[in-house]
Amino acid sequence: MAELLYFTGTMDCGKSTLALQMDHNHKARGRLGRIFTSHDRAGESVLSSRLGLAAEAVEVRPDFDFWDYVVGELTAGGRIDYVVCDEAQFYSPLQVEQLARLADELQIDVFCFGILTDFRATLFPGSARLVELADRMELLQVEALCWCGERATHNARTIGGEMVTEGEQLVVGDMVTLDHEVSYEVLCRRHHRRRLTQARARATLSPEVLPFGGAAS
Repeated sequence: MAELLYFTGTMDCGKSTLALQMDHNHKARGRLGRIFTSHDRAGESVLSSRLGLAAEAVEVRPDFDFWDYVVGELTAGGRIDYVVCDEAQFYSPLQVEQLARLADELQIDVFCFGILTDFRATLFPGSARLVELADRMELLQVEALCWCGERATHNARTIGGEMVTEGEQLVVGDMVTLDHEVSYEVLCRRHHRRRLTQARARATLSPEVLPFGGAAS
């Protein structure tokens, strides 16, 4: 039986890298699939990882219909054994339901990758629907770390190094691109609650307690 799986974790835990590896592994076994993504940091119609790997992908826009796309491909003589769906948190609940239908009615394996919550620690609608519908949800084991050295569990949006908790849910940025006005950073729950980002910690804490030198709070 085909399955709908959701692989999730914070930013910087290797989701896109795993998505590319999943596609590679299935292709190596003679299976044929499609890659989908939405709002990738590298631009439209590409799935990229921070390790420098990339692959062509179908861009999932708000009006995209997974069911119509796949049925159209199959009707035209194509073959699809599986789909890899990156940045799935940006999909609409309806699109997630279409993915579930692919698994249930067409026996196509669906591998989704994304983050659960936004910078306000609120579930993305797409992620919420995946939690409700997925046959299995797996937390990625590559742990992203907060600046203090603890396991990062929350995604933070920063402007000029200051954490913000208001604004549009979807604003694409990159936590390693420091010259962008909007950046992202992963934090442990304690420092997310206190809005203590790495930049703010450097400005207010002594060097002895900064990254991996002790427990700052």
